[in-house]
Amino acid sequence: MADDLSAVGRFLYEAGTLKHTRRTGWWMAGVRDPESVAEHAWRASLIASLIAKLEGADPAKAAYLAVWHDTQETRTGDVNHLGKKYAPAGDPQAVTADQTAGMPEALATAIRDLVAEYEAKESPEAVCARDADKLECMLQGIEYKAQGYENAQRWIDNSRARLVTGTGRRLADELLGQGPLDRLRTALGETKP
Repeated sequence: MADDLSAVGRFLYEAGTLKHTRRTGWWMAGVRDPESVAEHAWRASLIASLIAKLEGADPAKAAYLAVWHDTQETRTGDVNHLGKKYAPAGDPQAVTADQTAGMPEALATAIRDLVAEYEAKESPEAVCARDADKLECMLQGIEYKAQGYENAQRWIDNSRARLVTGTGRRLADELLGQGPLDRLRTALGETKP
């Protein structure tokens, strides 16, 4: 039945598990309590909207793609790069098809199309969303490094090197020139030491 929302309800409960699913790569950097997949996706979505606006793409669509980019991890977990060497993560489009099975077809198709667009890496919005994913990882690495996790430098460098858009690269350079507390100093009207 097209009005049956039971599958949607189940998915919403499933999506909530991303609030508790840790980004496992950070454990290799020694981070004891890394961010969750949901925390990562939230900031990546904000970043995607900013990059897209400055790149002349649709900021809402880029943010929308970034919101959905890791939803498959409710079923696969966050498989880091080393883990993928031994047990490749599930195909995002196949996982999404399973996740949306039983949903009203218009909704299921919309979600599947979003994930397919992100994975295809072709639309300007998908490129911006993918850059946002990398930039968020870099930014998180900067924050972890400031907390004393020196091994985060590898994630900072790798994420910076994978940026594609001019805006993403310029923003990365700006972030690398700032410290995590510079925003607080600016808000308080303090000068940088």
